[in-house]
Amino acid sequence: MLIFDVLLSVAISFTITFLAIPVIITVAERKKLFDIPDERKVHQTPIPSLGGMGIFAGFMIACLLAVQFRTSPEFQYFLAASIVIFFLGLKDDILVLSPIKKFIGQVLAAFLIIYKGGIQIKSMHGFLGIYEVPEMFSLLLTYFTVIVIINSFNLIDGVDGLAGSLGLMATVVFGVYFLQAGHISYAVLSFSLAGSLVAFLIFNFQPAKIFMGDTGSMLIGLVNAILVIKFINVADVATSKVAISAAPALGFAILMIPLLDTLRVFGMRMIHRRSPFSPDRNHVHHLLLDKGVSHRNITFVLVAVNMLFIAGAYFLQGWGCTSLILGIITLFFAGIAALYYTRPKPRLFVAKSVKSKVGSQRMVPLTKDTILEQKN
Repeated sequence: MLIFDVLLSVAISFTITFLAIPVIITVAERKKLFDIPDERKVHQTPIPSLGGMGIFAGFMIACLLAVQFRTSPEFQYFLAASIVIFFLGLKDDILVLSPIKKFIGQVLAAFLIIYKGGIQIKSMHGFLGIYEVPEMFSLLLTYFTVIVIINSFNLIDGVDGLAGSLGLMATVVFGVYFLQAGHISYAVLSFSLAGSLVAFLIFNFQPAKIFMGDTGSMLIGLVNAILVIKFINVADVATSKVAISAAPALGFAILMIPLLDTLRVFGMRMIHRRSPFSPDRNHVHHLLLDKGVSHRNITFVLVAVNMLFIAGAYFLQGWGCTSLILGIITLFFAGIAALYYTRPKPRLFVAKSVKSKVGSQRMVPLTKDTILEQKN
C-alpha cells in the first residue's frame, strides 16, 4: 500500500504535467507570453516561459492525493509554501518582480516550512567539529540554506534541460533514500516532483519548446531545500533504518552544482560591488557555452559530474563530513578555474565609429558576425 502511494504520485504528476504543457504552450503563444532573447540569454527566438505552471499542477495534485496528511501534518505547510512560491514565480515570469520583493516572498515560504513544518538545521553534524548550535544561529542558518537553495535552481536554469535534469536527479536520489528509510510521505514529495519534471523535460530538451521560468525553478529549489534538510536530520541518526555517517556531505554533494555555482557567482558579484541578484554570464553553463558545448551536452556533463560526486561522497563517507565537503568544494573550484583558464578570449580589431567624427576609432570584439560584416 505504501509503495502504491509512491507509484500513484509518479503516475499522477507525470500525466497531469504532460497533458498541461501543450495547452500552456498554445495559450502562451496566443497571448504573446514569451521569454524574449537579449544579450544575456542564450536562446535566439521568443519561447514561452510558463512551464512551471504545468510542473506545479502535476506536483500539487499528486501530493494532495498521495500524501497521508494524518501521519504527516507538516505537509500542509509545505504545500502552502509551494503555493507562495508558485504565485511569486508566476508574477515574476509575467510582470517581472524586483529582487527585494522576490526575496520577501522567499522568506515567507521559508517561514512556513521552518516554523510550521518543523524543517530546521539544529546541528552541524560534526562539520568543522561542530555539533549542536544555538537556536538563533540554527534559525539563521536554516533561512540562509533554504533561500540559497531556492535561488540556486533559479539561477542554474540557463540552458535547455539543465535545471530540470539536476532537479530530477536530486529528487530521485532523495526519494529512493526516504523510500528505503520508511519515510513514505517524503518519498511521495520527492517522486511527485520527479514525475512532473520527467514530463516537462520532454518539452524542454534542446530545442526547447517551453521554459520552466521562475515558477518552476523556485519550486524545485523549495522542495529540494525541504528534502535535503530532512535527509540530513534523518540519515545522520545512528538508529535510523538507513544511517549515513556523513549525511551532510552527501546532501551537499546531491545539490553541489547549483549550490556552489550560485555561491561562487554571488561572491563574484559582491566582490565587484554589485547586487548578488544582478544578471551576468559567469555561471558554469555560460563557461561551457563559451567553449562551444551544446545545451544537451552541458546538461549531460553537469549531471554526470554531479552523480560522480554523489557516488564519491557515499562510498567515501568514512573520510568524515568535514573532509568530504572541503574536498568537494576544492574539486569544484579547481574545475571552474580550469574552465576560466581555457576560456576563449575574443580577438579585438580597430573599427571606425559610425556615429562619431570621421577618423575616430574604437575597439570591438572580433566575432563571426563582425567577420561577415567586414567581408560584406
